[in-house]
Amino acid sequence: MRILVVEDEKRLAAALKAGLTAEGYAVDVVHNGRDALWFVSEHRYAAMILDIMLPGLNGYRVCAQLRASGDDTPVLMLTAKDGEHDEIEALDTGADDFLAKPFSYPVLLSRLRALIRRGGSSEASVLTLGPVHLDLSARRCSRDGVEVPLTSKEFALLAYLLRRPGTVVSKAELLENLWDFASTATANVVEVHVSALRRKLGLELIRTVRGAGYLADA
Repeated sequence: MRILVVEDEKRLAAALKAGLTAEGYAVDVVHNGRDALWFVSEHRYAAMILDIMLPGLNGYRVCAQLRASGDDTPVLMLTAKDGEHDEIEALDTGADDFLAKPFSYPVLLSRLRALIRRGGSSEASVLTLGPVHLDLSARRCSRDGVEVPLTSKEFALLAYLLRRPGTVVSKAELLENLWDFASTATANVVEVHVSALRRKLGLELIRTVRGAGYLADA
């Protein structure tokens, strides 16, 4: 899943990107409101983390413009301000949740996951394909009841495929949704991660459709 972080404090933005990337998200980062609007117009995001105090176009205006255009990307708004009036304004402009700085990273991560669940379909917390079970909440994978250790990217890749059972997913789609905009990853990188999943889970669960992509099929 791809997340957009809109934060002008570059150290905080970098920390958020590092933390979310470790969780398996593809993360794009911009530092002002106008760039945020452009990125959202070019890519589909599972959620946006949006600071209020931005140069040029603040977070309130970014969110208001998104909603006015019909964009329903889930928005978690951040601010150094505090108080109920700021929260009211954030929610009134279309934000889905509000978190004041300084914040706890585990709390931010929990709220982000909740936003993504609400923004998508009512997805089960455990994805299953044959003997493989992927617990999205606990971030655990098992086959025949035995836990299978996965890297964050392997977990994200497997989750993406299991959400589309019986559907061929191209390498280009995987790159678009699981790697960030600035990544230099290529189709070869996707192949490496798929090969690693096959070694851990069994070749028969992820099939290659020549010239098209990959198919998760039990």
